[in-house]
Amino acid sequence: MPIPREVDECLTAVGGVPGLEALLPGEEELAAASRIHHALSEPLRLRIVHALGVQPLCVCVIKEIAGIADSKLSYHLNQLKKADLIVGEQQGSWIVYRLTPRGERCMSAPYPPPV
Repeated sequence: MPIPREVDECLTAVGGVPGLEALLPGEEELAAASRIHHALSEPLRLRIVHALGVQPLCVCVIKEIAGIADSKLSYHLNQLKKADLIVGEQQGSWIVYRLTPRGERCMSAPYPPPV
């Protein structure tokens, strides 16, 4: 079955299917993007990232903002760490969380308008 002319012309311009595939992100990049999207798809984690965008915070403050139990907070923080959006640094007996450069870039991206 022939493809639409517009699609065929554009596909030919990039070198066919092989040329199109060469323009796509690699598996590693797609996996990293998927982790970020998964981490930010949970409103509570997005709230935490926004709070850390204002300033670094210790777990006790994040817990108060999140309003959840320690075990659940630990899970959410781990999801954000796996996506390389936040990092925790030991400061005495405290762990202080802050955004990573990747987390900062995600927070600087504009939001789509609400539907």
